[in-house]
Amino acid sequence: MIAPTNPSRITIPPLENGDLLTRAEFEQRYTAMPEIKKAELIEGIVYMASPLRFEPHAEPHARLITWLGLYAAFTPYTRIGDNPTVRLDVDNEPQPDAVVLIDAQHGGQTRLSDDGYILGAPELVAEIAASTATIDLRDKKRVYRRNGVKEYLVWQVINRRLDWFEEQEGEYISLTPDAEGIIRSRVFPGLWLAVSALLNGDMPEVIATLQTGFTSTAHQEFVQQLATFSNPNS
Repeated sequence: MIAPTNPSRITIPPLENGDLLTRAEFEQRYTAMPEIKKAELIEGIVYMASPLRFEPHAEPHARLITWLGLYAAFTPYTRIGDNPTVRLDVDNEPQPDAVVLIDAQHGGQTRLSDDGYILGAPELVAEIAASTATIDLRDKKRVYRRNGVKEYLVWQVINRRLDWFEEQEGEYISLTPDAEGIIRSRVFPGLWLAVSALLNGDMPEVIATLQTGFTSTAHQEFVQQLATFSNPNS
């Protein structure tokens, strides 16, 4: 006769780069390894981040968060997240460098799970691709597009390049700077980016351009639209 298994004696396997897992298995192993700070499930495959260097990742990440954080601070009913876990679908649980959301009570397309994770596709996702450009511009891009992320930014730090994609009719279309060198978000009116300034580390110019976006009629109308939105499920 086989003795019943004692649940307390079951060992959870460690999370390994390249594992092929379900989302439930991924979450179980990730939770059991609190020393791991960033791991993602993309198309059922586990990707674990290497130690992050300062100039290729940490500093650009801080600049991106500063820009997006200021936008959220001056745009009521929007929210910013730094490295949040996002439950997209059964095979994908990324942990993007930054997200910007519209509050669920004001028309946003995400909500928070009972245990505090993002469910659904953030309106905007941004990634710093110091050494992960291949996955960010291939697998993740496909996953974000398929799940309804409306705008997707990828900053290739080493290549000094920023790609900004907007979802249009199920496809991602690249947004390019205008004659002034500015990209203007269509999902988040007033979110203006002086691309060259960001790439060159000129944060005063990045912030000045963003502040100009706050004065635009489009931004003021957007804030009013969010304020007056009535959620039928609330």
